[in-house]
Amino acid sequence: MVSAVFHSPRALPVAPASPAASTAASHVPASAPTSAEPTAAGGAATGSAEPGPAHPSRPPRDWSGLAVKLLAPTAGLALLIGIWALLTMKEGTGFPTPLQTWQAAVALFSDPFYSNGPNDQGIGWNVLFSLQRVAMGFGLAALVGIPLGFALGRFAFFNQMVSPIVSLLRPVSPLAWLPIGLLVFKSANPAAIWTIFICSIWPMIINTAVGVQRVPQDYLNVARVLNLSEWKVITRILFPAVLPYMLTGVRLSVGTAWLVIVAAEMLTGGVGIGFWVWDEWNNLNVAHIIIAIFVIGIVGLLLEQALVAVARRFSFE
Repeated sequence: MVSAVFHSPRALPVAPASPAASTAASHVPASAPTSAEPTAAGGAATGSAEPGPAHPSRPPRDWSGLAVKLLAPTAGLALLIGIWALLTMKEGTGFPTPLQTWQAAVALFSDPFYSNGPNDQGIGWNVLFSLQRVAMGFGLAALVGIPLGFALGRFAFFNQMVSPIVSLLRPVSPLAWLPIGLLVFKSANPAAIWTIFICSIWPMIINTAVGVQRVPQDYLNVARVLNLSEWKVITRILFPAVLPYMLTGVRLSVGTAWLVIVAAEMLTGGVGIGFWVWDEWNNLNVAHIIIAIFVIGIVGLLLEQALVAVARRFSFE
């Protein structure tokens, strides 16, 4: 048998198994491990068939944490309504109770998109018109502010030249820009969009510039060694690193824009949630004013949460 191992297979044909060998193989104990079965030590099988990967068990749901997340906001809202009810228990205050406000809200939202003329439209149309102005002013601010922030963070001379102007104009009250818009555009709607633009551009400029300045210098040194163009440096290195800072500026800008549009529409008139609040005050309808406050807060919260979801989606951490 030893000589058969070292000879060519063509030289010596394979001999059939002897009866002794087959008899010995038939007396192998059943408990002996074979090559296709795992060993007693629990190792993997050495044959061609390998066991599949074990599926990890699903972690148990944290019901206590979920209860805290649900109960805490509910308790806070209940506390607010309770204080409100206590303060309005006495008649003659002129302030509606929570029940009266709820009844007014049910009647108001039963037909939120009615239209009885340019100055008498449902609250749904007023919210949509305000969102349209916010979208236009915010979009223009993003188109100008984000590239300007990249330039401020990238070029030191340009930063030293423009930073004093930004520091001077950023603290100006939003409504101070409204007369300038009325003077230039001769119309209330472009003036309101201008006010949103000029007030929401500063967070995007500042946060984008700070993000560019905090990019590690090693990244830029590698780009210089590879002789990358400025466009590739911006798109391949700066943009992924600056994106979290930029989205933070966008969140702040949206909050500022939604805050400003209410005050601007109170002064310019027309159709919008700010004008609707002022019109309800002229009608001494305090319940509708409270409803508008809740609507403004809910819409602002939804805008912020949408941008938070976008920031998490594009986070590189």
